[in-house]
Amino acid sequence: MTQTSLAGDRARRESIQAQLTPAVTADLDAWLELFGSPDANAASLLVDRHDPEAVAFTTVSLRDSAISPQAPQASRAEQPPLIEPSPLIEPSPLIELVEITYGQLAAESRRLATALAGMGVERGDRVGVLMGKRTELVVSLLALARLGAVYIPLFTAFATPAIEMRLRAGGASIVITEPSQASKLDDIDGLTTIVAGEQFDALIADNDPLDHSVSVGGDGTLILLFTSGTTGAPKGVPVPLRALASFSCYMRYGLDVADTDVFWNAADPGWAYGLYYGILGPMAIGRPNVLLQAGFTPEVTATVLTELGVTNFAAAPTVYRSLSKNPAINGFSLRRASSAGEPLTPDVITWARTSLGTEVRDHYGQTEHGMFINNHWADDLRRPLIPGSMGQPMPGFAAGIVGDAGAPVSEPNVTGQIAIDVPASIGYWFAGYLDAPEKTASRYTEDGRWYLTGDTGHLDADGNFFFSSRDDDVIIMAGYRIGPFDVESVLITHPSVIDVAVVGRPDDLRGEVLEAFVVLADGVSGDDALETELQQLVKTGFAAHAYPRTVHFVDALPKTPSGKIQRFVLRQR
Repeated sequence: MTQTSLAGDRARRESIQAQLTPAVTADLDAWLELFGSPDANAASLLVDRHDPEAVAFTTVSLRDSAISPQAPQASRAEQPPLIEPSPLIEPSPLIELVEITYGQLAAESRRLATALAGMGVERGDRVGVLMGKRTELVVSLLALARLGAVYIPLFTAFATPAIEMRLRAGGASIVITEPSQASKLDDIDGLTTIVAGEQFDALIADNDPLDHSVSVGGDGTLILLFTSGTTGAPKGVPVPLRALASFSCYMRYGLDVADTDVFWNAADPGWAYGLYYGILGPMAIGRPNVLLQAGFTPEVTATVLTELGVTNFAAAPTVYRSLSKNPAINGFSLRRASSAGEPLTPDVITWARTSLGTEVRDHYGQTEHGMFINNHWADDLRRPLIPGSMGQPMPGFAAGIVGDAGAPVSEPNVTGQIAIDVPASIGYWFAGYLDAPEKTASRYTEDGRWYLTGDTGHLDADGNFFFSSRDDDVIIMAGYRIGPFDVESVLITHPSVIDVAVVGRPDDLRGEVLEAFVVLADGVSGDDALETELQQLVKTGFAAHAYPRTVHFVDALPKTPSGKIQRFVLRQR
């Protein structure tokens, strides 16, 4: 790299930093120093430094009632609650609450770490964890961190082949799981399993606390998380300890989690948003989160929001869409509401202002970076919400739009690939995919300056980013580039439509034409008349040329476990 390019990188960083308030700059610098230190210790930073009496997590299970579509997960076998339900929360006939403190997490993780060390786990080893939102998941993560070992999250909706692929790719031979998931591991050779309940509890009870936690430093790997596979085989992303600086920044400035908030990130910790900002982020800044031990329904979500008095809520767009389709769910008074995973449609934003008491702000990120473009909630960064916009780069990141030739686009409202200006992003932590140097290299422009997200979008004149589609989801019809989200945003406004995906289909004349896959509300039948109605809706609500030539009425859309539509599957139908 030349002196000229180094000077340019420095100038861009300084220019970006100058746009931040002194308070934001001070916070960012402090987090980068704390989590990026060469002697940084994950266990100390996540749990040991916090007040041992402070609540880290509140687990919520459903009592037998009409709101429960499925039984809650079993509690810890033959063991009383770690702590009695908080006297600050009134007992509820609908839900059961158990709070766990940082002191309890510290004590149990030290003992489990000793047990794992006795099984041969040491620094750098990778261990899978196949669990739902339970206390044992957090204890396992912290125990591995104490040993300098690497935590591989495994989503509980995975079937055996998906689990085995991740374990083999990660070189893991030990898996910590729960009773409802254990049978998925039976046919995988060479595994040692630890099952929550009697076995897990005995390992804690029968071992002394580990007296020394390993310091891996800011560049040491804490997590190995596999991408959701929207465009092909999942890729392993090593997450270093210093990524907690970026996660802390998002908790503070993206979500605006305050000391007085009852915060609930409803995303599953088997995926990036739930793990980064439902487990790691809250512990990094010492703020409690809620762990709901039940499947999702709008009714259950509404009950938890009400019974706990949630003030700061984060969830996937699917959650908000489902809530918005139920007219009985309204009257909430949230202070903050945030969404990530896929762009929010304008109708959901309009609904939220009335029914949730606040707008839902869309945030954008990837497994490889966490969130880095946001409609920030914190006063220091908040701007008026523009429907359809993802917002602006988060402190620590610089982003832009890159054209086909790999050069940044300087004109507003020109579609290109959303990209991160790596040298100018002091919060950037992605170092490459596991054992995939060619795939890693393909993510960067030739000069190494820009990381290419694979998503297309544009910037307006005020610096707001707008998402269009995955780069390989863009539909080119008769020379027109059409993002499926634009068409989906219109179709979803129809009262009979509860979910929709649009893809391109090869066409001899136009190159591609649009096809829509539509999930209808209960009791609604798809017929030719409804197909015509939906086509006309797009013609009048978006563009006359961009209507779907065919509408398929389906029971469900193929999605990744994190909720992202797998359009490549639909294109193969």
